[in-house]
Amino acid sequence: MPSARDIATFSDSPPPPGASPWVHGSEERHGDVEIAEPDPAWPERYERIANLVRRALGGRVLQLEHVGSTSVPGLPAKPIIDIDLIVADPSEEGAWLPPLEDAGFELRVREPWWHEHRCLKLWDPLTNLHVFGPDAPEPWRHRIFRDHLRRDAADRQRYATAKREAAAAANARAETVMQYNARKSAAIREIYERAFRDAGLA
Repeated sequence: MPSARDIATFSDSPPPPGASPWVHGSEERHGDVEIAEPDPAWPERYERIANLVRRALGGRVLQLEHVGSTSVPGLPAKPIIDIDLIVADPSEEGAWLPPLEDAGFELRVREPWWHEHRCLKLWDPLTNLHVFGPDAPEPWRHRIFRDHLRRDAADRQRYATAKREAAAAANARAETVMQYNARKSAAIREIYERAFRDAGLA
């Protein structure tokens, strides 16, 4: 388990020189960032995908969580289900990746320098499956942020506004999703500060 300090400290270090997080052929492309109105079907979609992952991996699933904006009722979101999967060791891809590929997931991102993070995509329903190990602080941050937004209507509205404004600006300039994410990062960090305080981490 990560320490409280690890959870409350962000790491913004770039990839090592010459390294790319993108698995060959999966580089991010420019295109419209869609922000959809809240959909009550999102939790059910998560459950379907979670069952798919559990059937594929069995006991190798140490934890599985619906995170991201689709996990917060009433929050507009990109219509993509984000899931955090904890496995014993993400670097041992042979232990978990082939069964997920057989189930329809595609490895898109590999970041061994950042908590051994991997990201897989499922196309129907559209899903980002983030894979971490037990000591990674990022899944803890995701859950703290999710639970704070579920409780705090004011921050939920602030984040909705930031998302819509960032998407409008990014689409006007034909930017990527990562550039859209950068546009709303200041609002995210402000909300995290309050969420960490509420959780006793700051």
